[in-house]
Amino acid sequence: MSDERSDTAPPRGGPARWILGLFPLALLAGLVAFFFGADPTAPFRDAFPPVEDLTIERVSFPESGVMRVHVVNGGPEAATIAQVIVDDAFWQFEMDGDPTLPRLARATLELDYPWVEGELHVIRLVTSTGLTFDHEVAVATLSPRPNALYLTTFGLLGLYAGVIPVLVGLLWYPFLRRIDRKWIHFYLSLTVGLLAFLVVDAFEDTLEASALVPEGFQAAGLIAVGVIGAVVGLRALGNLGRGRDRAGSGDGREGGTSPGLTVAYLIAISIGLHNLGEGLAIGAAFSLGEIALGSFLVIGFALHNTTEGLAIVAPVASKRPPLRHFAFMGGIAGLPTILGAWAGGFSYSPTLATFFLALGAGAILQVIVEVTRLIRKSWPEGLFTPLNATGLLLGLLVMYGTALMVTA
Repeated sequence: MSDERSDTAPPRGGPARWILGLFPLALLAGLVAFFFGADPTAPFRDAFPPVEDLTIERVSFPESGVMRVHVVNGGPEAATIAQVIVDDAFWQFEMDGDPTLPRLARATLELDYPWVEGELHVIRLVTSTGLTFDHEVAVATLSPRPNALYLTTFGLLGLYAGVIPVLVGLLWYPFLRRIDRKWIHFYLSLTVGLLAFLVVDAFEDTLEASALVPEGFQAAGLIAVGVIGAVVGLRALGNLGRGRDRAGSGDGREGGTSPGLTVAYLIAISIGLHNLGEGLAIGAAFSLGEIALGSFLVIGFALHNTTEGLAIVAPVASKRPPLRHFAFMGGIAGLPTILGAWAGGFSYSPTLATFFLALGAGAILQVIVEVTRLIRKSWPEGLFTPLNATGLLLGLLVMYGTALMVTA
């Protein structure tokens, strides 16, 4: 008999395995603690001024004569707010906590300032080291409060921009049921075009929001987590749906979901995540007093979302799913617009907006892969037949045409 051990022998268990796994982490923690305790960078900090980076995320006007400045310390070191200048005049302020903000800390400054409705105001923060950080309010207007009136108002805006248009788009299902298979693939390819435009649009919105993220929160990292997390999460959900399909078909029961229905749900989820970002934009526009911009956003997003409803039902055009699935998919795709409008209207945060927009972009990217796979499953040429390629390009043009209604 050979004395050689099998390479496939099961690993040894017991506490020793976990100790070996945790040992490098314990050493790393000790190294970090020693570094901060010994502080070898002290001579450099004594010789050079501190690196400060304050960001004014937003300025709110809760009532006449009161201004609130919401500040984040995105720099590597603590910063002390010494003075506030509004419209070239020094102004007294009250702060919720210590004037010295640790790294990544937030604070709210309240000033009794006679702001003027509809006017431009410039706020400048001065730190104890003399550095200044500016923020411009283009249009001063009374900030909405989370009461019944504004909750209803922002909810209706989300309803008009997201929920109703998506449900209207789902009404294309009876039409799709009555066309030939080659035309079903045409509309699936059109769906890819719609989603391809959406993913580019989502990345553009993400980059725009990320420009306002405090440096310490690492906007690039937020985008990476959002995009990759969405791709991996939707891929896992797709595999779960296909697993249920195989399980349901393997034992003769109707327990599985069709591949088309799985893809339709994935499209609804991705559009819902994207619509969350659109709702944030609508709520923020109205809360900042940009009424005309907000109205154009509602109209433009409504047109967008009607075509997105078509994208949801295209994968199930050859199936007959129960009616409840359409209600579920419409809610998944449309209701996040209302949540986004509430969040953007009452407490807009560029950091959260960047993350959710990146999440939506990653989700749409993965869904494009899923729809393309669905087309190739029954049509080997995929997107590259003349009819399907025409559908893809038409989808891009339709989304571009509706995007012209959105001025940002």
